[in-house]
Amino acid sequence: MGLLDDKVAIVTGGASGIGAASVDTFVEQGASVVIADIQDDKGDAIAQKLGKKTVYQHCDVTNEEDIKALVEKAVETFGHLDVLFNNAGIPGPTGGIADTPTDAADKAISVLLRSVILGMKYAAPIMSEQQSGSIINTASVAGIEATHAPHVYSAAKAGVINLTRSVAIELGLSFVRVNAICPGGIVTPIFGRTFGMDAEQADKTMGVMSEVLKTAQPIPRAGLPEDIAQTAVFLASDMSTFITGQAIAVDGGLTAGRANWDQSERVGQRIAQALFSAANS
Repeated sequence: MGLLDDKVAIVTGGASGIGAASVDTFVEQGASVVIADIQDDKGDAIAQKLGKKTVYQHCDVTNEEDIKALVEKAVETFGHLDVLFNNAGIPGPTGGIADTPTDAADKAISVLLRSVILGMKYAAPIMSEQQSGSIINTASVAGIEATHAPHVYSAAKAGVINLTRSVAIELGLSFVRVNAICPGGIVTPIFGRTFGMDAEQADKTMGVMSEVLKTAQPIPRAGLPEDIAQTAVFLASDMSTFITGQAIAVDGGLTAGRANWDQSERVGQRIAQALFSAANS
């Protein structure tokens, strides 16, 4: 028996990183999953590997018609919708506020925040009617505290957290739960993408990032996509039916405070140095 037996889930950004780990873990726990992404080759490959419990749907999360079609796909294919994991993301622009490109900021906010609004807009009526459901939004420790990420990314993730709380209040009467997960230093390609690497280059930085992130928080290991996936399973399952409106940090203690042995050099500087070396090796 799995924790998600007979449940149907959507995972956006499901073709790589946290999303791909979550798809794997959801299926292991018995769920049927619609994998949503724009990385068609990766998404198709995951669906073929996992078999009939999954289906891949191309979805640009900034496109309202794509989101509407995604939710419809889940219901048409598997009969209902129990879990929406709004996980898709991009790093957004870096640098000082005076140098922030407006178009890059708009794109980041569209992917990181607007897409969460759209996902909930189309999932909420279905879940409210069936009087059950779990919506999980990927936020970040950068939405809780400053200095963990660039300005626009941090602002968008703070928006996700408060949006989560607000919608949780609305949907609680229908027994629909809405929670956010706030990852800390998780080894994914997003660090490489922040520094302008393409997808293939960013994938190759995972090993070096695992070493760098060991010293980012009190627990001396890097966070893994599976750490977030397991938290998402808990929030998707019936083990969390009295939890809603929460922003849960999965960060190895990062938001509790830096480890004493990590005061001499900022983690961000080491990340930049490691990625620079990886890009030029």
